[in-house]
Amino acid sequence: MQTIAPVTALVAAGRRPGLDPFAAEFGVLDKALIEIDGQPMLAHVLKTLLAHKAIGDIVILAQEPDLLSAHPAIGAIVADRRISFLSGGDSVSRSVAAGIAPGTFPYLMTTADNPLLNGAMIDFFLATAREAQADVAAAVVSEAVFRIRFPDARRTWLRFARGAYSGSNLFWFGGAAANRVLEVWQTIEQDRKKGRAVIRAFGLPILIGAGLRLLTLKRALRRAGRRLGVHVVAVELPFPEACIDVDKRADHEIATALLRERAR
Repeated sequence: MQTIAPVTALVAAGRRPGLDPFAAEFGVLDKALIEIDGQPMLAHVLKTLLAHKAIGDIVILAQEPDLLSAHPAIGAIVADRRISFLSGGDSVSRSVAAGIAPGTFPYLMTTADNPLLNGAMIDFFLATAREAQADVAAAVVSEAVFRIRFPDARRTWLRFARGAYSGSNLFWFGGAAANRVLEVWQTIEQDRKKGRAVIRAFGLPILIGAGLRLLTLKRALRRAGRRLGVHVVAVELPFPEACIDVDKRADHEIATALLRERAR
């Protein structure tokens, strides 16, 4: 029987420079510390990852680890030997790249504001990414799936031919080829003229095709991946709540209701 290597999980728990108004609304300095159903968002994410059989080590990417671990609930969780912190700057892409040690793939990445993450989502995402032999995979939820459960909730949608999709803050880095995507991500993030950087990275025909909705999501990623020499896959999750990351009050209310529903 083939042994499947444990997946190292990266949890992006950084914050933008300056005061975060959403965190301030809840009286905390960091969005990861906003409580939902009595626990900080980050605590919900860490508990889910620790409980999953496929997850090995967990690395929390944050500017101020001490601020996070000072919270009693988080401090108790990060006492687990599998969890460590990596302190970084304001660049998400550089923090993620720094969290990936050479030759230690695969990695699963999620975010601290993803408290609705559960084992079923991880199972589906990992199985699909592995089956596709993806270098890089990103989880998405289609608007059609989302509207069945949440007909009135607002999300940001990326529209392609045959459908619109919202990201689910769940990513797979399957092998060394993923470094090419991280390099492009860093280049775009650092470039003051980000529009031109995106065009240089992915090519104008791809961007026009996607912008005019001439390409499906699958075809757009296939072409972009071919240009970068990377096999990129979008994993469509069948869980409508998977794309609800908590960055506004309405999301917080939905997440609170769903977590209490799960507990019952």
